[in-house]
Amino acid sequence: MAKTVIVYFSGYGHTKQIAVAAAQAAGAELVEVDAEGNVPEAGWATLDAADAIIFGAPTYMGSVPWQFKKFADATSKKWFARAWQDKVFGGFTNSASLNGDKQVTLIFLQTLASQQGGIWVSLGLAPANTKAATRSDVNNLGGSVGALVQSPADASVDEIPAGDVETVRLYAKRVAEIATRLHG
Repeated sequence: MAKTVIVYFSGYGHTKQIAVAAAQAAGAELVEVDAEGNVPEAGWATLDAADAIIFGAPTYMGSVPWQFKKFADATSKKWFARAWQDKVFGGFTNSASLNGDKQVTLIFLQTLASQQGGIWVSLGLAPANTKAATRSDVNNLGGSVGALVQSPADASVDEIPAGDVETVRLYAKRVAEIATRLHG
């Protein structure tokens, strides 16, 4: 299987919980963006060695939080050297609202991957959009660019809807499998 890395920022623990579930499903390593927006040198080396990178960030005020943006800006050194050219990319985001402008965050992540010369993987899951659908169904939020997660503002990290957690697991596995097909 291709080497997959999930790089994420989590402000309140929900996005970290999702990153851990995604890593387990994809056999991925985790690299955390810290509260100051930094990644340790070893984290950069892990990202450089990856065949696939999955970005994970909450949606704050309609986009990624400043800590993830600082990380994204720091990737300009990778961009300049084309260090991440042809890597496989994916992304997920989480917010307290069902919509919460999460699509804007996913487009930010997709754009970052594209600027790096990467290959973005769509979610690849049909939405659960019938009257019988519940929050336990896969892709209940109807994403297509990447995985969408909703964690109510008063929910603990253990109360993330099961359907959203499974959506991210399936997506992370898809990204890793596509990276394996492309990179061996």
